[in-house]
Amino acid sequence: MKVKIEIDESLQEEEILIRCPALNDSVTEIYQELSRLEHSNQKLVLFQGNKEFYIPIQEILFFETTDCCICAHTANEMYQIKLRLYELEELLPGEFMRVSKSTILNLNHIYSITRNLTASSAVELLHSHKQVYVSRYYFKALKCRMDDKRSQM
Repeated sequence: MKVKIEIDESLQEEEILIRCPALNDSVTEIYQELSRLEHSNQKLVLFQGNKEFYIPIQEILFFETTDCCICAHTANEMYQIKLRLYELEELLPGEFMRVSKSTILNLNHIYSITRNLTASSAVELLHSHKQVYVSRYYFKALKCRMDDKRSQM
């Protein structure tokens, strides 16, 4: 594998291009790591009343809809965000996944999953008392994503 750095002062922002004869595991892994690095410093503008907070995406445990708005949950706080759930889904990095009609979950913060065959399954989160419920429709996809994460470790 060759690695090159080209300096082009006319560029407005950094650009990384991966050229390869075929998409293989190592190329996919490099791409995923670069994507993770790109999003690791990204912050969201969240609100509590009239006060704005700039919270790193990685600190968000999950997003959920309530009666009037979308809430972002960290381990100890709850904020509001002025985006719709479908807009967040497009904006968020790959470690976030929709787990019900009203919830997007950060997979990196899952501590345990209690499966329920007849209703929603409960997800406990690391370093928090908060829980999220995964609908039966999304459970299989969540389980596959968690298995993939485990196999990459």
